[in-house]
Amino acid sequence: MKDLATALSAANAAVFTELGLDPKHADVRRSDRPDLGEFQCNGALAVAKAAAKKPQEVAQNVAAAWVATDLASAPSIAGPGFLNFTITPEALASRAQFVADDEMAGASPVEHKRRVVVDYGGPNVAKGMHVGHLRASIIGESVKRIYRFRGDEVWGDAHFGDWGFQMGLVITALEDELGGFEDRAKLDARLSTLTLEQLEAIYPAYAAKVRDGDTDVRDRARKATAALQGGSALHREIWKAMHDVSMAAQKRDFASLGVNFDLWLGESDADPLIADMVKDLEAKGLLEEDQGARIVRVANPGETKKKKLDDGSVVEVESPDPLLVVSSEGSAMYGTTDLATIVQRVRDQKPDMVLYVVDQRQGDHFEQVYRAAAKAGYIARDKLEHVGFGTMNGADGKPFKTRAGGVLKLQDLIGQAEEKARERLKENEVDANFSKEEFEDIAHKVAIAAIKFADLSNFRGTSYVFDLDRFMSFEGKTGPYLLYQAVRIKSILRKAEEQGLLPSPPLRGRGQGEGGRSDAQGGGGVIAIAHEAERALALALDAFDGALRAAYDKKAPHFLAEHAYTLAQAFSGFFANCPMLQSEGAVRASRLALAGATLKQLTLTLDLLGIDVPERM
Repeated sequence: MKDLATALSAANAAVFTELGLDPKHADVRRSDRPDLGEFQCNGALAVAKAAAKKPQEVAQNVAAAWVATDLASAPSIAGPGFLNFTITPEALASRAQFVADDEMAGASPVEHKRRVVVDYGGPNVAKGMHVGHLRASIIGESVKRIYRFRGDEVWGDAHFGDWGFQMGLVITALEDELGGFEDRAKLDARLSTLTLEQLEAIYPAYAAKVRDGDTDVRDRARKATAALQGGSALHREIWKAMHDVSMAAQKRDFASLGVNFDLWLGESDADPLIADMVKDLEAKGLLEEDQGARIVRVANPGETKKKKLDDGSVVEVESPDPLLVVSSEGSAMYGTTDLATIVQRVRDQKPDMVLYVVDQRQGDHFEQVYRAAAKAGYIARDKLEHVGFGTMNGADGKPFKTRAGGVLKLQDLIGQAEEKARERLKENEVDANFSKEEFEDIAHKVAIAAIKFADLSNFRGTSYVFDLDRFMSFEGKTGPYLLYQAVRIKSILRKAEEQGLLPSPPLRGRGQGEGGRSDAQGGGGVIAIAHEAERALALALDAFDGALRAAYDKKAPHFLAEHAYTLAQAFSGFFANCPMLQSEGAVRASRLALAGATLKQLTLTLDLLGIDVPERM
């Protein structure tokens, strides 16, 4: 069963066609003025000129040609020619019933399934995860879930940064610490006691040396990187020790955040393909020598940008910049590995689309890589998309830091959120009736809900200010508020079941009965719409499919976050005005079925955002 806007659009298009008007302008959408109508069409304004009529006259003709149906009566007209529709109670009840019975809660699957790789997460080996990894992980996990839910075959890939200059830098630091690698027993002992905390101290210290102009460290690190990539057994063994220590910590961090991957691969996994890929690029005449390095030019003829030189003069240079494939030291670069990863994915997953959920400041880099991949014939350019996002900022509007100015570790951020959740829960006396284990589980889920919803309620391309006190509120547009509403519905349905008020357990499945409605009745009751609050809730339930399709098409989970909040608010109004357990007969059964449909859809929406709902709070 289609959502109401789609059904109205089809009916309205038939009227437009009958009147000789272009049906592409007959689309109906939810109204900006619900006081005038629940749905609206602005098409009369668009077709008026071609029809040689005023928009008001076109609208009048459309309204006159409309035949009242079970869906809606003839539209009213407002302003210069806006068509406003009001749904019949029967159509609302039918749609709500479908949502209650449908295993997808009223959502529609994709028409053509695709094979999709979602690249997100991207932490570096030898570094702990910090708040800078938060948005990629949260947004990427949600995008993966959305695409998979609609029917695509999806692989989530962590794509660890484990193969670049930073690896050579840490190897160089260990070499200095041990006075060389000649003493094998000493090296083995050091590697066996290596910890992530040690690596986190080593890397920034040596990175600072390079930034401060220590060319000896820089050159030795470059040689170590080249040796590692060249297959040195010693360097590979040291690298593996660093890799394993880092991976164990990162899997723990991802698990605590509720993020999981199908592919736990890193840059190193694409390394075996690089040599043949470089030969292929050379054979295709795409590699050029440039100051000892080897590059692929990706700019099209005439694509240039202005560049200011050191002497102050301005020149035109090609844009985007060439992709650096092989450094002057002979090592593979960041872009080389990304290009080889595309080759690997084409070979292994054969994707129709690869989505890169990465900070939008990396846009220029990905454009270079995508163009190089297309130029080499590895994959079409339109199958590669950078799903960029803004930064999570502190109160000063700059990327979030600790009070001391350092980067906050992800586990520390989660710990702060959990502590704040415990405070909020105890204020509401939630700890009184729970074991310590269950209370801690609830606190963790509330903390993660607060963090994730705060992020996903914003369009991914915008930056936002991290305010834990505001995000942790049980009132307003927050994750904890949504959990509270979902748990409230669970409590109501649990009481109804205990009192024997549910006619039958909810059935599952998508069997289509007469008229396209499922034969199953979620919650056992037949839904009827009488009260305005029931009407508002049914309209909110209907909006799920549109929100999901928007989130899917735009790779933007905030559409679902907005829907979850709107649905929760609609249920709050329904709860206040439509008694459930205190009602009788068919009214009670209908309202409990509406509550069950709301719980199913709200829980599903939150799950698509990566948020778990506790059983009790």
